[in-house]
Amino acid sequence: MAFIDIRGAIHAYELTPPIASPSPVLVFIHGWLLSRNYWQPLIDLLAPDYQCLIYDLRGFGDSQPPRDKTQKSFESLDSKLPTTEASDRSSSSYTLSAYAQDLNILLQQLGIDQAWLIGHSLGGSIALWAASIASERVRGVICVNAGGGIYIKEEFERFRAVGQQLVKQRPRWLRYLPLLDLLLMRSQVARPVARRWGRQRLIDFVTANPEAALRALLDSTTEAEVIRLPQLVSKLTQPVYFIAGAKDRVMEPKYVHHLASFHASFQGCSENVIEIPECGHMTMVEQPDALGTQIRKILLSH
Repeated sequence: MAFIDIRGAIHAYELTPPIASPSPVLVFIHGWLLSRNYWQPLIDLLAPDYQCLIYDLRGFGDSQPPRDKTQKSFESLDSKLPTTEASDRSSSSYTLSAYAQDLNILLQQLGIDQAWLIGHSLGGSIALWAASIASERVRGVICVNAGGGIYIKEEFERFRAVGQQLVKQRPRWLRYLPLLDLLLMRSQVARPVARRWGRQRLIDFVTANPEAALRALLDSTTEAEVIRLPQLVSKLTQPVYFIAGAKDRVMEPKYVHHLASFHASFQGCSENVIEIPECGHMTMVEQPDALGTQIRKILLSH
């Protein structure tokens, strides 16, 4: 693991050794309340043929601000939690656009000129934004368990309210509760994953920076942001693919197909959408072999 400063925030990343044959670097972007660790099964599969970069988004995993700054920031945020969507963009560090800017700077600093972005859930939306912002560097995008573009007011308000309470009320001692990891290894998946992933989800949940966790949730789910995403996809000139879990109840396949339909490669028949059977929302740890196979096929086709 190495660290790099991006716009005043220290980011953790790992970059596998370069390979002999010329090929784009695969850049993996994790989702909300997760970390770079979930990509490791895919890295093990793909690193022999592709150089791979994994990193922790600002405020997640090991990309954490100093503890004193974190406490002061959260106390300030907690005293004025947003009640309307108009106030949700009061902080600019955790929007999809801001995260995409972070990624563009990371690629610049590491000297990566040709990249394929592979983003999970929230990371998929960040990848789409980065493809727009850094079109000269990004050769293509693969979104995993990522879709959307349809704003249903009641559902989003409920989701945002639950998310806020989840972040505010999580005590750090949760990680020491026995058997809680057994619950998380069964959460959001079609079948239970290895217990180490339940443990990792617990660690990432309790260690995520409070402000980052709240702002990333709130800033990415405003009506304006949700509606803007299909418009952004429609303007991308790079190839864009969407990989869905057939049993994903967090980002259902119908929403993945909807967002994919705005890209030029959709052509009315979902040619840019791949569904993996018996798979939920955590494809990279549920079925890494199947996901790796699909990623290889996509890359070889270009």
